[in-house]
Amino acid sequence: MVEVTQTMFRRILIYALGAVFLTAGGVRAQQPEVEARIAGLEGNAEYMSLLREDAQLQIREDSIVNAVERMRRQLREDPGKRQQYSQEILQLESRIFEIRNAKGRLIDRINTIEQEWVLANLNGASSQPAGPAAENPAAEIPDSLKVRNLVSNPYFREQLPEADYAALVEAQRLEFDAVDYVNRYFANYGTISELAEAYAAAQAEADAAEIYDKYKTLQGFNRVLADSLSDAWNYIFDNKSYAYGYLMDKLGRDAILSREEERLSEAARQLSELRGETASDAVTDYFLRKKVLVGYETSVADMLGLTSARDSLRGVTAQLEGIDFRLPRIDVAERYFLDYDSVSFSSTPKYSYQHPIPECKVYEHGTIYRILLGTFNTKRAVSTFRGAYPLSYLVNDDRKWCYYAGGFATREEAEAAQKLLKARGFVRPEIVVWTDGEYRNLSKDPEAQHIAYRVEIVSSEALSDAVKAAITDTAEGCELSRVGQQLFVVGTFDDKAVADRVAAAVTQTDPALEIKVAEIAE
Repeated sequence: MVEVTQTMFRRILIYALGAVFLTAGGVRAQQPEVEARIAGLEGNAEYMSLLREDAQLQIREDSIVNAVERMRRQLREDPGKRQQYSQEILQLESRIFEIRNAKGRLIDRINTIEQEWVLANLNGASSQPAGPAAENPAAEIPDSLKVRNLVSNPYFREQLPEADYAALVEAQRLEFDAVDYVNRYFANYGTISELAEAYAAAQAEADAAEIYDKYKTLQGFNRVLADSLSDAWNYIFDNKSYAYGYLMDKLGRDAILSREEERLSEAARQLSELRGETASDAVTDYFLRKKVLVGYETSVADMLGLTSARDSLRGVTAQLEGIDFRLPRIDVAERYFLDYDSVSFSSTPKYSYQHPIPECKVYEHGTIYRILLGTFNTKRAVSTFRGAYPLSYLVNDDRKWCYYAGGFATREEAEAAQKLLKARGFVRPEIVVWTDGEYRNLSKDPEAQHIAYRVEIVSSEALSDAVKAAITDTAEGCELSRVGQQLFVVGTFDDKAVADRVAAAVTQTDPALEIKVAEIAE
């Protein structure tokens, strides 16, 4: 189970509240009275109305986020009401999703209006291109057109080839999509964390199954969001980097270009170190390279004398530094609710006409051992079994009545119960086992006696100390061996249940490893 700290969630929420600023053109949250982000648009009624609506949605989102935080605090203080609080949190977060989707649509329209206005007013600005030796290439642009959104400055349209400028504008538009993907991913991640905790605490199989389905669904959503983010972000980064590089090369700004290469190389090194260690490589890549790109944009804006855009980008940098994007992986192994119970004896009958011996449950997943007490042509009276309990029965394919005692996780436990039953006068108690619904009589089947299991781990690199420790803790007395270049094996095990536990422990320690339990003949 991955523990997500309160600090991390606080940082996530800070990001969610401020994410719209990542395009360097956001409005301040919690401000019903808004100002135009670009001078000259104050008289555009639609534009100002959209800004006010966006500010109102932000206030609503802040309120619900605060409510979620209070609910999480109550959950931590009163874990006994986990199910109630978790349901309320899910409902509140659903409302947050709806608000953020609405804000995304508003931002798209706001951005479109701003870009259309800037492009329509280019004729009023100087169209003289700046020469390579110019100290301030954008000096001739009126202050009213030096907008906070760097890409919306007319300098780029004047200096870039038409196709490159169009790609740059499209990249800026996609910034909003990228922010939306990240916002939704973070929100889903918070819910996934809550579901993982609820799943671990669930006592009833039906409740656990419902929680697990929600968990799998949200994990699937986040994989889609991560893929969408990766596609959008690669387009953004490639086209923005190319456009800025083109201009810096044209202006002979080699120092800026060299600094950009160094920062990008460092980001690539960090990503390599973190690959597979966080919840999403795509999200990690986004933030690492976003910092590099924003730093690049800040240098470009400063060099061009675009002070509004520069100051806005510096604010973005500060926001990015405050976001903890290294989200721990959350990998939940599906639980199997097998009803294990040892054999006991009672002087008073545990079963009667009103409470008959129940039918034996055959589980689709997992391993459970039982003791077969006997196979009979007809249904047997409770007294036949000398006070032993718990009991269960199955009618086999030959219409015979098979009666079983107990339910055990390991063969060792079953052998101990078999010995006890023999001491109590049962003539031929036999050990049987169901493995993922498949039945074997271990006492009668000679081949079953010789079946063993091993844990196989595929890795191109040496196993970590943490993985080795997990193997040592769960596979006492079993050797870890390397077979070839990429295959490690643990065991053998006589008991599949034990092998399954070893595999689960390794998976929990390093989910990136490819692991399976293999059946082998001895």
